[in-house]
Amino acid sequence: MSFENNSLVYITVKNEKEGMNIAKLAIEGKLAACANLYPKIQSIYEWNNQIQIDKESVLILKTKKKKYKELEKLIIENHSYDIPCILLLPIDNGYKNFMNWIEERLD
Repeated sequence: MSFENNSLVYITVKNEKEGMNIAKLAIEGKLAACANLYPKIQSIYEWNNQIQIDKESVLILKTKKKKYKELEKLIIENHSYDIPCILLLPIDNGYKNFMNWIEERLD
């Protein structure tokens, strides 16, 4: 079995509650096999010509590349930011049994 279609989706969210909501919706909708939520991070970025330092959360979803467009739509519809950070990251390799589990979960 080939796993080149398994991917991670990295998302910054306003807080743990927003991340949990998006994760649950994605898993219930079979758009992600599972999620990791890092509830407290600090983000530093420029917005409106000013350096911003904000507390955020990071959500990482394990999915298949073919699910990305629908997953992106779900994230945007349930995200509080005007321009959310949503990144699709390919998985080059991984533990065979776990990679199989992602595949089976999302078929």
